[in-house]
Amino acid sequence: MTSLLRRIGFASVAVVQVKDGTAAASHPAAALRGRTDALRSAALALLSIRFIQGFIYWGGGSRRFIYAPAKLDPNAASWMANKLQSAMPGALLGTDQLIAFLLHHFYLLYTSLILFSAAELITGLLLITGLFTRAAGLVSIGLSVMLMLMFGWQGATCIDEWTMAACNSAIGATLMLGGSGAFSLDNALLARRPALACRAWFRWLSGALPLPMRRESFQRIAVAAFAATVILNVATYDYFRGSVVTAFHSGPVSPSKHHLSLADGVLLPNGAVRFHAYLDGGTPAAPSNVMTAVLKSNDGAVLEQWDGSALNHLPASAIANDFAYNRFAPGPFGLRAQVGAMATITLPTAGASDIGRLSNAATLQLRTVNGNTFNVAIRTE
Repeated sequence: MTSLLRRIGFASVAVVQVKDGTAAASHPAAALRGRTDALRSAALALLSIRFIQGFIYWGGGSRRFIYAPAKLDPNAASWMANKLQSAMPGALLGTDQLIAFLLHHFYLLYTSLILFSAAELITGLLLITGLFTRAAGLVSIGLSVMLMLMFGWQGATCIDEWTMAACNSAIGATLMLGGSGAFSLDNALLARRPALACRAWFRWLSGALPLPMRRESFQRIAVAAFAATVILNVATYDYFRGSVVTAFHSGPVSPSKHHLSLADGVLLPNGAVRFHAYLDGGTPAAPSNVMTAVLKSNDGAVLEQWDGSALNHLPASAIANDFAYNRFAPGPFGLRAQVGAMATITLPTAGASDIGRLSNAATLQLRTVNGNTFNVAIRTE
């Protein structure tokens, strides 16, 4: 056991003598044993964050492949596409369009979810064991940035998705620069094959030794990584919540209050009303319920009204959802929708309605169960 611990720890790892950050020895036999006290302290300090960063990503991948496979089952309620669609309203830098594209192409969507889950699983295992630690740290940065751009706005009481991505991106940068530290397979591999100390690819990918560059070059890379991490996290936090260069705000997309964007309101020749609805805000933990729909004239007079019972009994042909996952559908209180749902909805007129009177329609107003109202202008087709 002692021999094993010495192999994976730092006590017996061969370290190439370094001058200005570059290898000074050309033969493995010239490698020196031991490390300075500073390197020993840093190695032990990195051990906790390396393991937990790995465990976080391993947990994400293992839940889908092992412990909760329904997340990758398109027929299950917990199918990952639903969560992905719920991220669309607040996704940044065009990732909402990427999500929409994938949702419209099932095989690309399924492949992407499998590959992303596999990347999380493999990256997590590499970090936990300390194998090719710098490469795994770099991949974890990429995963964190993608999660930040897509899900960073979510979290009802605080932006917990942002917090997770912000911490993981900073930890990934630290591991990419600092390497595997103590008790890692990188160190065990180097102890078994000292010749790897002279291989640049091993030093770039693993982390058992310092990066093969001069001290000044390493400092520039470290400062650049620091600046990129700060800019990403501070800028996104200010965008989502302010409190940096602006006052605190609830964000351009509320993670707690449902919001409906309505567009393309049309009064059809038969008196029916068609419009497009997008639930582009609110918590994915609960659906939004539309209780009533009211068609009004310019002077505010009610021309037609659909109560919860009427909305609840809309036929399937009256609701054309844009996506097959989060949807608008009849619910117990009227119309029900999950965050990210988009649909073109047609409200049929009552048989006794005066079509001529309805031609004065100017606005359709939807009222949700919590009393919020959303309006769309109506034009005549």
